[in-house]
Amino acid sequence: MDDLESLSHSVWECKYHVVFVPKYRRKRLFGELRRDLGEVFRTLARQKECAVLEGHLMPDHVHMLISIPPKYAVAQVVGYIKGKSAIHIARTYSNVRRNFVGQHFWARGYFVSTVGRDEKTIREYIRRQEAEDKRQEQMRFV
Repeated sequence: MDDLESLSHSVWECKYHVVFVPKYRRKRLFGELRRDLGEVFRTLARQKECAVLEGHLMPDHVHMLISIPPKYAVAQVVGYIKGKSAIHIARTYSNVRRNFVGQHFWARGYFVSTVGRDEKTIREYIRRQEAEDKRQEQMRFV
């Protein structure tokens, strides 16, 4: 019961496994960008009273275990994180200083699944993603 959180009139535990990809699933999440994005996602989540509990950036997608209060829709929070992080990427790595309009870094959709009481399983899945992708990549070349 220590996982429960509270707002002024509710007690809740709402955790989601979220996956989203860069536009055209290009392998763009490398190097300095990869190191920087984790903190950007955590900061943006805190601005919406959310918490990134676990996360992993792969070269072509992002896995996140995120806790979202019931007063926010999942789509609202994921849209906020994707939108604001795209602006950050453009301003930091593309030298775009003006308002970031009409260009997109992330693909439009995303995957979301409620976690419920399988949180430990989801956390392990997210942690093992990189090793699993490398294993599958090696299997393709055999």
